[in-house]
Amino acid sequence: MYTPKYFAETRLEILHGLIRAYPFATVVTRTANGLGANHLPFELVGDVLHGHVARGNELAQQDGAEVLLVFQGPDGYISPNWYPSKHETGREVPTWNYAVVHVHGRLRVIDDAAWLRRLLETLTDHHEAGQPQPWKITDAPDDYIEKSLRAIVGLEVAIERIEGKFKLSQNHPARNRAGVIAGLRERDGDGDAELATLMSSQQESAP
Repeated sequence: MYTPKYFAETRLEILHGLIRAYPFATVVTRTANGLGANHLPFELVGDVLHGHVARGNELAQQDGAEVLLVFQGPDGYISPNWYPSKHETGREVPTWNYAVVHVHGRLRVIDDAAWLRRLLETLTDHHEAGQPQPWKITDAPDDYIEKSLRAIVGLEVAIERIEGKFKLSQNHPARNRAGVIAGLRERDGDGDAELATLMSSQQESAP
């Protein structure tokens, strides 16, 4: 990934934080027909990622394969009109701000009903936590759950290398970054508030 030094994010707590906040990853592997991409949610457990797929998914047959997982955070178009410097010199152009984390590792396929059940319980407990009446696996009939477990396999990726690119106007002076944050909050389109919040938090946590 092309990453100019001012956009490089190396702090593990920040990279892990994005994975936890945006756990839906694009999983890239090499296949007999070239590169393949699948899209799956993962749960970060220490330095390991856990997920699952249907047995018919090509990933279920790729035990040991080299994989790249791409986690995409908030992103958005940035208007040069939000930069105070644009109104003084005109020397600004549009851009796009975003945050991504790339995880490199090898795929381990797990065919273990007990492991899968624990994973599904963890995933549902996590993602149902904000519901008024959180759904649990025990809400469904046992035979239905057992049948569902037989139809899937688990995936595990131990993180061998992780890299982050947080392109959040760090190459601009503070007043331009403040202008972008204000512009995003005023526009308030899809993901704008999240991007503005991320920009603010990155400024506060910058080393």
